Amino acid sequence: MRDYEEPIYMNNAATSWPKAPGVAEAVSEALRAMPGEANRGGVTDFDVFWEVRKELAELMGVGSPSRIALGCNSTWGLNQAIFGYPLSPGDTVLSTNAEHNAVLRPLYLLEQRGIEVIKLPTDAVGRIPVSRWERAVEKYHPKLCILTHASNVTGAVNDVPALAYAAKKAGADLLLDISQTLGCIPVKLSEWNVDMAAFTGHKYLLGPQGTGGVYVREGLCLRPHMVGGTGVMSDLKEMPEEMPLHLEAGTGNEPSYHGLLAALRWSRQHPGDLEELNQRAKRLLKGLQTLGCRVIAPGGVSTPVISFVIPEIPSSHVADILTGSYDIVLRTGLHCAPEIMEDIGMESGTMRLSLSRFTTDEEVEQVLGAVWDVVESGI
Repeated sequence: MRDYEEPIYMNNAATSWPKAPGVAEAVSEALRAMPGEANRGGVTDFDVFWEVRKELAELMGVGSPSRIALGCNSTWGLNQAIFGYPLSPGDTVLSTNAEHNAVLRPLYLLEQRGIEVIKLPTDAVGRIPVSRWERAVEKYHPKLCILTHASNVTGAVNDVPALAYAAKKAGADLLLDISQTLGCIPVKLSEWNVDMAAFTGHKYLLGPQGTGGVYVREGLCLRPHMVGGTGVMSDLKEMPEEMPLHLEAGTGNEPSYHGLLAALRWSRQHPGDLEELNQRAKRLLKGLQTLGCRVIAPGGVSTPVISFVIPEIPSSHVADILTGSYDIVLRTGLHCAPEIMEDIGMESGTMRLSLSRFTTDEEVEQVLGAVWDVVESGI
């Protein structure tokens, strides 16, 4: 057993850590300052929400920051998009087994309301084959398609340009979950012809929890999933029609958005080295394979997420050892994406290691050393 002094954080697909430099200070400063951005308290010299939208619009590849509604996380954004989209009983929604419960559970509720939901299986690494998707949109004629950009279980990135093209050719709108990709790999929503996209600020954007939202293309109007105060147009009985006020009811999480703005600006000024991060992830993946672990290796474009098991040793037991004895922070189980597990042959779940731009070569080697200890001991 090796004695490691520093905790090794490998759970960035859940929540990133460490955050970008300046995030904690920005949140703290906002909490100490007088509240009131965005006209809610009469202070209008700086609108943090608008500044965040401008940064996000550039990062997402969309032209109008006002089409981005800000809320508390990507689950909020997905619920706004799914329940706000104009569906009627008898309509069809096409999705996949790779989706997070933030999609699967809303889809279940849609089924209870008379919406037909079709979920396509993935291939053995968690990716949606384009040919399978094309056949499905032609067969089922969905009104809405919902797709994750990348699996949070395997890291496999879907071919969104091809999948979006097929959806639009069939007359469907596309909702894309970019929770696992925004801030990690390029996202080009307008170029890909994506109609809606849900995102979060606390993963690869390196911001605080309590931030996220939804992009809605020009010309598409959602029913607000929540209604309430907006700080302006208070005489209206319904939510204002203009975006983003149309979807933003209630007081926003101003301190956390100051933190997200700090993260977005820092990342823009200090671009990450994606190739270096990918090489690190590949080294970890191949090292686990060499140790006899069963590893999902998606190949192609992928995020730095690695799912694996050690044959004959329960994953929950291994994870307890890695965390308790080696200070390695990882995730084990179904990862809130239960339906993909049968497709990838991991019905009982996996252990998941997810790297960030701050992961070091030394940490990769330490993780491999710890897994080697467990394999050798056969515990």
